[in-house]
Amino acid sequence: MRVLVTGATGFVGRALLQRLLALDGVGAVAGLRRADVLVEGELPCERRVLGDLAVAVVSSESLQGIDVLVHTAARVHVMDEAATDPLAAFRAVNVEGMLRLATAAAEAGVKRFVLISSVKVNGEETPPGRAFSAADQPCPGDAYGLSKWEAEQALQALCERTGMQWVIIRPPLVYGPGVRANFQRLMGGLARGLPLPLGALDNRRSLVALDNLLDLLLICLAHPAAANQTFMVSDGDDWSVAELARHLARSLQRPARLLPVPRSWLRSGLQLLGRGSLAQRLCGELRVDIDKTRTLLGWQPAHAAAEALRATAEDFLARPAQ
Repeated sequence: MRVLVTGATGFVGRALLQRLLALDGVGAVAGLRRADVLVEGELPCERRVLGDLAVAVVSSESLQGIDVLVHTAARVHVMDEAATDPLAAFRAVNVEGMLRLATAAAEAGVKRFVLISSVKVNGEETPPGRAFSAADQPCPGDAYGLSKWEAEQALQALCERTGMQWVIIRPPLVYGPGVRANFQRLMGGLARGLPLPLGALDNRRSLVALDNLLDLLLICLAHPAAANQTFMVSDGDDWSVAELARHLARSLQRPARLLPVPRSWLRSGLQLLGRGSLAQRLCGELRVDIDKTRTLLGWQPAHAAAEALRATAEDFLARPAQ
């Protein structure tokens, strides 16, 4: 089986290629924007140039001989959006670019297209005591989530016409060694001993360790029951923001200086500062139900969240000054 991975230089894509290279009977192929793009560590895998998905028409010839395509490349959600029309920018890559790629894949005879979507297709927050499931009516709350929902619909329609199988996975926040963005910023603040207003945050949020996500992706490459299905994924443990920060601080060998600011105060203060998206991430509940994934695929999150968080923190400490 030959598996092409887009987003080969990204957090998930590169780690998936590393896993694939360790498997017998699997050919790992990196899908790249340009021939001169380097995959960190120069992974010894075949390379295919696909072009910039935002503008390029993908040639079906570039996908000849590929059995499964795992699409991890995307324009991701950003905290400080610079685009004048964010929805158009997200659609150009996440919807139109994905569809050009999937069309070329179907023309090339690719059997299965695995799309990494997002829990944000379901929505931004879950009510207390509830969790998002794959069967819920999608309710994206921002341009990124809407683009991912539109991508899912476009892929399913294409596959219905062509017979190519689709698999959609909606992860929450993915963390692990090498994680960046807000998770890295949180570890940086804790490592510097900064007082953070997180001590009273008892809201629960689902996360997924990179290794748990990779385990699921490997199953979805060929499992018959995965065909034409949407799956939620998480570690199976939901952490409060305060618990997460305290655990990371211990792993970073630093005291957790968490100020007990009431959640309503923190949310209101951030919204007044124009940081409504950050307020939602810190103060809202977001839980996912992975029962379908467990039952249909026989998958279990094999990597305990506590150990995965510890490994993430230790990797952070081992890297040059953040």
